[in-house]
Amino acid sequence: MTKRLYVGNLSFKTTEDEVKDLFGRVCTVDSVSFMRDQDTGRLKGFGFVEVPSDDAATVISQFNGSELGGRALVVNEARPRTTKKW
Repeated sequence: MTKRLYVGNLSFKTTEDEVKDLFGRVCTVDSVSFMRDQDTGRLKGFGFVEVPSDDAATVISQFNGSELGGRALVVNEARPRTTKKW
């Protein structure tokens, strides 16, 4: 079973492979996905990483506040997805 983690405060130059390699030092990374602007394709500064549930707490404690690309990462458990009501 996996847990979805929020990763925020990413530099616009950060790649999904960089995050996968960083988190991969601690555990197996199942997936990495960044949120991008629909019009420009530019990174919005946050994304999600799926890791094994047993490793999630370790990943959060190790990487929350750590530096990547000159910025302090925000890493925590992702909130459940909600449907927007426009």
